[in-house]
Amino acid sequence: MSAEAVGRHMPAIITLDDLAAMIEADTHGHRYETSVEGALSVVPPPDNQHAIIATRLMAWLIAAGLPLEQIMQVAGIRVPGPDGDGGRVPDLTVWSRPQPPAVWMSTADLVLAIEIISPGSEAIDQVVKVSEFAAAGIPQYWTVARDTANTVTIHRLGRDGTYEVTARVPLTWLLQTPVGDHLSIGD
Repeated sequence: MSAEAVGRHMPAIITLDDLAAMIEADTHGHRYETSVEGALSVVPPPDNQHAIIATRLMAWLIAAGLPLEQIMQVAGIRVPGPDGDGGRVPDLTVWSRPQPPAVWMSTADLVLAIEIISPGSEAIDQVVKVSEFAAAGIPQYWTVARDTANTVTIHRLGRDGTYEVTARVPLTWLLQTPVGDHLSIGD
């Protein structure tokens, strides 16, 4: 389908059901998300370095004894907004309890969302999602930069409902520390 055809057939307002259908129909592995304002983001599939970082983080969480049912890769989350819900798909999520089957899960049990910064998504991951996820009450949001150290920025929800950066550490250093030093499922 040409870009012109996509524009002609694009609905005026994209719902989370529309977004799920777009994701399912995409044969190229793009990631589709919408902001709480309804802005559509389409990013290409991640590269192998992105996958390696995600795997290292997931292995660290599993090795720490977190239940497999509470760690998810690319799970859709419903981000509430003043005029409707947005749909985001973080690279990794950690939940306080297993979630029922759903395409778009509530953020109520979400303890941590992790994004590995990809070229082209820097502004969304480092600015837009910081405010969206804080407003949704997600206790922690981590970003992993694609710099030489794969710097992990740990945002923790403050008393005022905004994120405070509590650490910026190299991924290698983080992975050598106990998960409990950075994350409590009882947060």
